Amino acid sequence: MTQSYTLSLAHINDTHSNFEPSRVHFSLTLADKVLDVTCHSGGYARIGYHLTQARAKANKANIPHLCLHGGDSFQGTLYFSHFKGKANAHLLNLLAPDAMVIGNHDIDEGNARLAEFAKQIDFPLLAGNMDLSQEDINKQGCLRALPNIVAYDANTQLANYLLKPFYDKQLAIIGITLDQMQDIARPDPDTHFVDAIATTARTVAHLQAKGIKHIIVLSHLGLDQDRQLAEQVSGISLIVGGHSHTLQGDFSALGLSQLPYGENVRGTPIVHAGKYAETLGLATVEFNHAGQVVRLDGGNYFMLDRHVFLSSQHSVNDADYQAVHQALAEHPYVYGDEADDTISAVIKQQYRPAIASMENQVLAFVPKNLVHTRLPSKALPHGSEIAPWVSRSMYQEAKIEDPRIDFALHNAGGVRQSLAQGRLTLADVMGQLLPFELPLVRYEIQGQFLYQALESAINAATNNSVQGTGAGSFPYTYGLRYYYDGRRPLGERLFKLELMPQDGSPLWYPIEHDALYVGVSTSYTAAGKEGYHPLLQARWQESLPSLTLPQAFIRFLSKAPNLADGLSPHVHYTSHAKRSG
Repeated sequence: MTQSYTLSLAHINDTHSNFEPSRVHFSLTLADKVLDVTCHSGGYARIGYHLTQARAKANKANIPHLCLHGGDSFQGTLYFSHFKGKANAHLLNLLAPDAMVIGNHDIDEGNARLAEFAKQIDFPLLAGNMDLSQEDINKQGCLRALPNIVAYDANTQLANYLLKPFYDKQLAIIGITLDQMQDIARPDPDTHFVDAIATTARTVAHLQAKGIKHIIVLSHLGLDQDRQLAEQVSGISLIVGGHSHTLQGDFSALGLSQLPYGENVRGTPIVHAGKYAETLGLATVEFNHAGQVVRLDGGNYFMLDRHVFLSSQHSVNDADYQAVHQALAEHPYVYGDEADDTISAVIKQQYRPAIASMENQVLAFVPKNLVHTRLPSKALPHGSEIAPWVSRSMYQEAKIEDPRIDFALHNAGGVRQSLAQGRLTLADVMGQLLPFELPLVRYEIQGQFLYQALESAINAATNNSVQGTGAGSFPYTYGLRYYYDGRRPLGERLFKLELMPQDGSPLWYPIEHDALYVGVSTSYTAAGKEGYHPLLQARWQESLPSLTLPQAFIRFLSKAPNLADGLSPHVHYTSHAKRSG
């Protein structure tokens, strides 16, 4: 009997519609000179080229090959904002993955958008803890009616799974996604997500009872929860993950992370491949007859331009460029810019023209770099430098439609990146900064619930006495100014909350617990996601049908095209004892 079972594995995750190469930054120290390096990496054409090479190599060696996507194909760039998943389906079909797990951003726009995508793709979509048993079979965009959706079996309480022939064995692939999906995404109300770890444990036990020992979990849980999964569930051969944008591998020579590729937790390796299609994970995995991984060789590979831009505190010369090119060429996990011609042509001819026109429409000038960080830090004690501008735009544009608006409240995760000094285009806003076309919602709420919402959201962002949903819930405001001390007891951490005067005077007014105030937020936040559930206590909520989040910011930029005047800080945050400031 064959005692060794070898698999060729390719994996990507959190590609977020980055079909073209993404800008990457490295820091190299060469001859005692620190050089900042900017170039472009990855994209679907380069990934497609190396996938073809990996498949051919595996075929020649008579080794089974798998290509897996760890979720979050949607959102992220103007390609999604404009084509709404059509380009994602087309280009992913050209990459031909064997399976993809559903990520939270893949269901951000509800079941119908994901169902439309599922109908266009040639591979299965996995979410073994997504319970569709109560989904309305007659509604438009029903997922459970689609044959390539591999979801939860409510009768057996097991994940459905894929089976692949694997030498004289069978290899199972289980797709598991976040069970907090209702809190962080926007699935339809009749779609439920059951406990990820418990579902996996039952399904692995079921497979082992059937004699299937080679089990891959394709996960969109993030590295921390993947570690918990490996710690708590025995019998998983390998976890291929996503969600946390984790770049594994030793890239310390490039000034990046130094995390182990294939981190091993209780005998189960975990692999992640970064983000934005910048890198491709390639590995040779050797299993024993019992399904345990006994060898894993490989890593994540950047696919870099030939052209780089260098900067340094010292002068940069031709010798520096030569040294950088040589260092990159010699790095074991750096490929060149070889690309699949067919995929390149599809992007260039079918999708690029619509994007190019938006890139030429300049909306504003950014006078200096504005850093977006979700949480305050020692370097940025008031947090993000761009989220307050977004909140201000929500406030000012909503107030034009409803003069009663007192404040804007927005979550950090609704802003997706920093802004570099220079021109800001329509493509930048719609495709990268604010890619979620969320409607704005106005609401009337008592002051006591505002206190609760802000504290709850910060607690969730910092995991302070609660199980949070990520730093994206951290609140940014305009018209409200709050003071939070995470060292205080629950319910007392937001110890001061003030309202900006409407008459231009410098005196801010305390929010009164019993008084009523009118606010504006996105439909996501107003729905109580990610710790904002006290907003559901609003006396009323009304959509602003003519105003979405990116539309508000674009209109605001037409009146403030240089983002030059300063914003007074509305965030005063002191961390709890377990977290540095």
